[in-house]
Amino acid sequence: MKITEVTLTLFAWEDIPAIGYGRHTGQLTGTSELGLLRLQTDEGVEGHAFLGSAIRGAKNDAESLIRSLKPIVMGQDPLERERLYQALWQRNRQTTLRAIGAVDVALWDICGKVAALPIYRLLGAYRTCVPAYASSVVLPSKAAYAEQAAEFKAKGWRGYKIHPPTQWQEDIAVCQAVREAVGDDYTIMLDSTWSYRYEEALRVGRAIEALGFYWYEDPLADDDIYNYVKLRQKLDIPILATEYSPGGFQAYAPWLMLQATDFLRGDVAVKGGITALMKTAHLAEAFHMNLEVHHGGNSLNNVANLHVMLAIKNCEFFEVLLPDEAQKYGLVEDISVDGEGQVHAPAAPGLGANIDFDLIKRKRLAVLT
Repeated sequence: MKITEVTLTLFAWEDIPAIGYGRHTGQLTGTSELGLLRLQTDEGVEGHAFLGSAIRGAKNDAESLIRSLKPIVMGQDPLERERLYQALWQRNRQTTLRAIGAVDVALWDICGKVAALPIYRLLGAYRTCVPAYASSVVLPSKAAYAEQAAEFKAKGWRGYKIHPPTQWQEDIAVCQAVREAVGDDYTIMLDSTWSYRYEEALRVGRAIEALGFYWYEDPLADDDIYNYVKLRQKLDIPILATEYSPGGFQAYAPWLMLQATDFLRGDVAVKGGITALMKTAHLAEAFHMNLEVHHGGNSLNNVANLHVMLAIKNCEFFEVLLPDEAQKYGLVEDISVDGEGQVHAPAAPGLGANIDFDLIKRKRLAVLT
């Protein structure tokens, strides 16, 4: 089997709510575009992936994917995923991790279809469902956070994560209100989106530690290993970092060596695909650590993330970034959370997702070849 064509169809994503998730994550502006990556083979099997998100349009990564990565996979056997991953990574200075990740996901989609198995079973199935938590936007008041957290607890979801206003005193008040609303036995987390100085991060960390929060995510700048080491030495609450730590899979090494974080973090978009994420999960397992997988930025990335979670033990939660209309697009039927707060395994081969090709055709902006 050989790859005979690589195309990337850009399509419009409209009517995205004007929301944000923190100081450094940007504000959604109402429109974006995704890219449908299609790898075609001489045996008629196709692999697909989505590129882009509601915040970061696909055009930011599209041209480098076609220019730098398409030549790597053309004429190659798509089942030789590790060899191709290593070759794709060698182009990381000419392209982006998101572009590498999209190609890798599409290669895995082909492999699953050839084997007539869902990807998670090829990876080594560990389970068939994963608990989900709701991940908030920045809300206008502490009462709004408390109300939303109580709503998702009532629906049976397994946890609630706060993206706070990113002013440390206000953030503590929000966390106190949420804990009061959901009670002492419900799982809640704080994601401060790299917003604090060290002394602010320490004050917030001590406050949410006393409130029994489950983890403390990204309080400091994503490259501030020095202060993460200090912070971890002062706090007992688990720290979750490395989501956007500079570099790919190899960049986790100093965080482990310096004991700067309790959990590792990543997803198929920001770390370079299913292959990189599985390497990360196994690396974390060697240190008896969790890899908590981040939201993938688009619907098909979230499906790819889910396959990884289903194949490993050391990941506790599936992140559902709110609201749905800002995160779900391009599939006929998207991932859903059941009444017990669980997300279930896809059954069809490969990614197992039903792509809305009619929508993509209607919203098509350009085709890159």
